[in-house]
Amino acid sequence: MKQVLYDYDVFPMTFPVGRAVILTVKPLGAHVAFSGEYQVSVHRLNAGGLSEEFTAWNKTEYTLCPDADGCLRFEYTAAEECEHFIRICKDGRRLAQLSVYALDEDLACRIPLRGDLHMHTCRSDGREAPAIVCANYRKIGYDFIVVTDHHRYYPSLEAIEVYKDSGAALNILPGEEVHLPMTNVHIVNAGGLFSVNGILTCKENYTETNGALDKRRFDESVTPPGTIDPEEFAAQVDAIAGTLTDCPENVDRRSFAVCMWAFDKIREAGGVGIFAHPYWINDMWHVPEPFLFYMMEKHPFDAFEVLGGENYYEHNGFQTALYYDEYRKGRVHPIVGSTDSHGSTEHNRNADICSTIVFAEANERTAILDAIRGRYSVAVDTISKEYRLVGEFRLQKYAAFLMENYFPVHDRQAAMDGELMFQYVNGNATKEELTLISARAQAMHKKYFQT
Repeated sequence: MKQVLYDYDVFPMTFPVGRAVILTVKPLGAHVAFSGEYQVSVHRLNAGGLSEEFTAWNKTEYTLCPDADGCLRFEYTAAEECEHFIRICKDGRRLAQLSVYALDEDLACRIPLRGDLHMHTCRSDGREAPAIVCANYRKIGYDFIVVTDHHRYYPSLEAIEVYKDSGAALNILPGEEVHLPMTNVHIVNAGGLFSVNGILTCKENYTETNGALDKRRFDESVTPPGTIDPEEFAAQVDAIAGTLTDCPENVDRRSFAVCMWAFDKIREAGGVGIFAHPYWINDMWHVPEPFLFYMMEKHPFDAFEVLGGENYYEHNGFQTALYYDEYRKGRVHPIVGSTDSHGSTEHNRNADICSTIVFAEANERTAILDAIRGRYSVAVDTISKEYRLVGEFRLQKYAAFLMENYFPVHDRQAAMDGELMFQYVNGNATKEELTLISARAQAMHKKYFQT
């Protein structure tokens, strides 16, 4: 975290363009306390670094003294969407530079949420119980998580049940990684209200639970489709395959029809269907390129996992290049980044390898999924210390501001939340304690994001 963020707090951090806002700068400790008179100026970062004489228009100046509570306050109205520098000077010497961001209305009404839409627990091939995984990912700084074990939906319900009514700040969404007969393509059901794996009587989510309805749906208000056997599934797939009259000869038509069936069921469940990691090297590339290119052309999925859980270049590098190549062709796919984590979240280099920043109207299931579908998301690559972002340029600029100025502050609070969640799971903390500390996290959104 930048030293200036240890010394000063500024809020709100974001605010709408064209609307007057009162900005507050609060010193964090006696060593940086304000006294006397200060010269404060606000500058648009996008104005460039030409001579001060040429860019004099890009400076709103104030002469300020601290209020009774020791804070500096001033009113500012932004003219356009971009990052702004607040420079605080005294006696001709700059003491601090803080950043804020002005947003157009469509973004100003949203809050940034960082999370993971594809990861695994010990209920498939991970190492930790679902509730522990959730606690540890809150420690890392996640606002939401989708538990997506292979073949299984019910582990996500297990995690949700553990923290039900606990007041935990982490939003846990139901989910699963869908694996179906007649295709090797990996598909994620993120946030769907019933299990797609659970529709088939031959799949683990059905066989391991004796077909229990409460293991196949989010709650009693949900009525999932009737179950089918492998023969009926094959018949439904063949009917879809028969409609693919433009399918190239080098694309497995039946396999593609299975994917279409799965994405349709995920949408029926109200979830986001994610096309996962085509350039994962599993002996060879996970998805044959003719199949991949046809998939991108037909776009039966809701979101493309542009970043995933491997640290070799071909995996995320090629997927990123494909995303921008598609963009160039006029096909702008909603995107996510995911850890696809399988190991320990505490001692695993890839535990926080990739994530998604979603700009949603609330930290709530439908708001998150709607934001992804509406292309209000950015994928985050944290393979190395120097993070990288993938997504539309406007959102990247805002996300970069957040990565430098908001999330470091946010993550300090999240670490406390996550530790208390861990203690709660193990019987060492109460719901009242968890609710109290998590309320602070919710208050951060109101403090830093003025809508």
